[in-house]
Amino acid sequence: MDAADISTMTTEAKMARAPKANPAKTPTERRDALAGKLVTVIGGGGFVGKYVAQKLLSAGARVRIAERHPRKAFAIRPLGGLGQTQFVAADITNAASIARAVRGSDAVVNLVGVFAGDLQAIHVTGARDAAAAAQAEGASFVHISAIGADAEAESRYARTKGEGETAVRAAHPTATILRPSIVFGPEDDFINRFAGLIRMLPVVPVIGAKTKFQPVYAGDVAAAVLAALADPARHGGKTFELGGPETLTMRALNEKIAAATGRKREFVDVPGFAAKLLARTTGWAPGAPITYDQWLMLQHDSVVAPAARGLAALGITPTPLDVVARGWLVKYRRHGRFGVRAAS
Repeated sequence: MDAADISTMTTEAKMARAPKANPAKTPTERRDALAGKLVTVIGGGGFVGKYVAQKLLSAGARVRIAERHPRKAFAIRPLGGLGQTQFVAADITNAASIARAVRGSDAVVNLVGVFAGDLQAIHVTGARDAAAAAQAEGASFVHISAIGADAEAESRYARTKGEGETAVRAAHPTATILRPSIVFGPEDDFINRFAGLIRMLPVVPVIGAKTKFQPVYAGDVAAAVLAALADPARHGGKTFELGGPETLTMRALNEKIAAATGRKREFVDVPGFAAKLLARTTGWAPGAPITYDQWLMLQHDSVVAPAARGLAALGITPTPLDVVARGWLVKYRRHGRFGVRAAS
């Protein structure tokens, strides 16, 4: 036996002794990992909260919904078994109430995010306090941020989301941060808003027509939360950007909505200077078509970065918009479902 053979055998022996890579948990393993665990969902009464709660309840977790107004989330109660859901009053801007809400938790999820109001108190201080409370309980922590979060951003929303991520990391180093693109689903405020405009207007102005999005289904965001909580040893301390299988410009998204609702519309791209002027002069008013901060956000695409960890890293196959919209956007068609039948 020569030296080369000995070297080869030594290398193979080392590889055999080396620990195996930790593969992602299967859906069954995720359910087993969370069975009986107490998970507190801060802001669980919102749009995405219902999807997160449903995933957790299906996995056998006990779910505590922390909301300013717990009644807002009572619709979640029938989704679980007897005694599987709890509701507690808590305010993300009140650290003491958050600490009480997460007491005894095995895991904590922070879903709270806003586009108006005191963004610093909610996205930064509140997120930090939630992470610190989870850390004090020895609980794993998942924080929902957003693609484009950047502490140096000009937009208040993107800037405070970025500062919030830094604050969360400082308070809970093993937190998992999820950054979704635009989140869609039957109850969203994004696709539904444009579908409503397309239904009403024969000519539809499009602001930020060339801005790109990667819409992600709310159910997939909830699945990402579940995956992160089920395997904190693998996913803790990491950031994931969540996007769907399609990248669409704002104009293409509007055209897709029009097609799905059977509406033939003329779309007119609003020039950037005009959109900026509109946002500057009317953005402060209730019901304004766009705020200045939203206009700033539209200056940047909301897509998953090429090198970022995404849904695939969490073992999730993204859901196309068309799959969900087929049965949801029909309500915006002329004569609704009956119109679809007549046309077919």
